[in-house]
Amino acid sequence: MRTALQWIRSFVFNIVMYASMILIALAFTPLVLVDRKWAPVWMRLFARWTRFALRWIAGLKTEVRGQVPTGAALIASKHQSFLDSIVLFSVLPAPRFIMKKQLAWIPLMGWMAIRAGFIPVDRGKRGAAVKKMMADVEKGRETPGQLIIYPQGTRVAPGKHLPYKMGTAALYGQLEQDCYPVAANVGVFWPRHGIYRRPGTAVVEFLPPIPPGHTAAAFMVELEGAIETTSNRLIAEAQAR
Repeated sequence: MRTALQWIRSFVFNIVMYASMILIALAFTPLVLVDRKWAPVWMRLFARWTRFALRWIAGLKTEVRGQVPTGAALIASKHQSFLDSIVLFSVLPAPRFIMKKQLAWIPLMGWMAIRAGFIPVDRGKRGAAVKKMMADVEKGRETPGQLIIYPQGTRVAPGKHLPYKMGTAALYGQLEQDCYPVAANVGVFWPRHGIYRRPGTAVVEFLPPIPPGHTAAAFMVELEGAIETTSNRLIAEAQAR
């Protein structure tokens, strides 16, 4: 049940979050200009602060389950809202996101993301976009870390389904690294749109890795099955509380 008090708490949290984002980014800008290594530092600081503020202002806790990879790996994650991105960045030691090209044009934030090694993709170009994405990933291989891609390409609300795109399989074949599927139920608490934040415990779960060597078709079947089955379980768990 949505109460007036929770609407107020949600509104206050959103003000705090976006104000903090701007202030922390501005504080780190001189450092990022000198050395790009500071770009992920400010993002991690913002992500961890946001999880803390979300719990204490809006009453929404976040929980990470499973084995968090620390070495070079491909991360294929369920994407339901901004919150799963925040949680991933707060726990992975060297994350880089595949992001839609439009985000690179956000003042200051887009520039920071590029400095942090994020890879923008023009989703409207499809095949050409996949080729460019793979070329950009190859350029960044000298900096090992965790490359994060959203297999469905966009945020998908709980209970909805969009097809998984083959760009993830292309990266899996190119990188020849373990791929960690990631499931989530964060959309139950923090929806794609709107400011309301439902109190409770939002979960992001790292699943057992898929080792390299599978065919693209077999990989995609295993990936989608793992993410969707676990995400549905997490969603049911959240809705039962």
